[in-house]
Amino acid sequence: MNSYIDKFNNSINNTFYSKLPPAEQKFIKLKSLELKFSHQEIKQIVDMARDFGMWNEKSIVDIFPEHTQKRVVFARLRKAYEDIRSTPNSYENFELKNIPTEQKYTFKTENKDGFGLGLCPVASEKTRCCNLLTLDAVESCGFDCSYCSIQSFYNQNTITFDSSFKEKLLNLKLDKNRTYHIGTGQSSDSLMFGNREGVLEALFEFARTNPNVILEFKTKSDNIKYLLENSVPKNIICTWSLNTPTIIKNEEHLTASLDKRIDAARKVADKGVKVGFHFHPIVEYENYLDDYKKVYEKLLQTFSAKEVALISIGTLTFIKPVIKQLREREFRSKITQMPFEDASGKSSYPHAIKVEMFKHAYDSFAPWHKDVFFYLCMEDPEIWKDTLGYEYSTNNDFERAMLGAYAKKLDMEFML
Repeated sequence: MNSYIDKFNNSINNTFYSKLPPAEQKFIKLKSLELKFSHQEIKQIVDMARDFGMWNEKSIVDIFPEHTQKRVVFARLRKAYEDIRSTPNSYENFELKNIPTEQKYTFKTENKDGFGLGLCPVASEKTRCCNLLTLDAVESCGFDCSYCSIQSFYNQNTITFDSSFKEKLLNLKLDKNRTYHIGTGQSSDSLMFGNREGVLEALFEFARTNPNVILEFKTKSDNIKYLLENSVPKNIICTWSLNTPTIIKNEEHLTASLDKRIDAARKVADKGVKVGFHFHPIVEYENYLDDYKKVYEKLLQTFSAKEVALISIGTLTFIKPVIKQLREREFRSKITQMPFEDASGKSSYPHAIKVEMFKHAYDSFAPWHKDVFFYLCMEDPEIWKDTLGYEYSTNNDFERAMLGAYAKKLDMEFML
């Protein structure tokens, strides 16, 4: 017995066992001693227990199968866990826990080494990618979206600005005979901090100095004061990441409401600035298609195709560090309560669910198909054909099509 207790204690090292409620810890230990679970089985049971708590589902004590054979017990427990993951979530009785009600973070300004211009951090040769270049104008985000990967790269409570950002932008050497697409919303939200530390002022000047650059600001905020009070260069696109009110309320904490995001986009479009919308991630839950349909219809009613440069479509994709980070937090979220399938080394929805959600989104925007650029973000090439009805053979083909469409919409010369 003592040798197994030592084995059990060793198995729970570097797990979330200590974060479980005391009653669940005691229960898992007793069942492990009784059934002699293996090292890997104990680790998986702890993860399942942690997930049940995060998802606001029944505890592992309530779900645990009654049987005397370890193999049967573990198989049935695993099946019960996967059944819960594979059933569309319901937020009807979901109770939030330890969710911030106001933005609390520390601002830091420092002279950073190097310059944050590079490829999109989630770029992969295994998925169809638009070759977006990203500019780390600010590091970390003040919003608290439960699915966001930024939290695995930066200290979420510290917002870092580069004191030499303006000078580095001015000294950035670009090929004048090439069209560039650069986004500023990958390491932080593009607009939530406004012109703090002169960031937007520097970016506006950069856009004017480099008319061959298509500069995209991506946001979940409604902080458009600087854009409304200043002349916006024509090669700047402002895009909003949108979701249903259900997902915004339960998973996109501290962000602007759907109505506020759309109203902000409308005001920016009224200034003559081209706008765009990212439906990424689309999240499956009970009646989710009906909820997303209402958002799509509202955009069709609020904007004309000539005002909109792009619609991007995507869904949840997790890397292991993000899943671990979510389990570390003392909060509730249903965002990982989904059927996992391998997606080029990451975890995402099965192919059939992706086809359902992407095709529904694209078909809903039928009136805009000829005049707005639609694309899937970081998805397997074969899904394009099944959802949009077309595909690109290479990432470079995708990039050329995107840049050409944006340049035409912005009345710019296209060079590649």
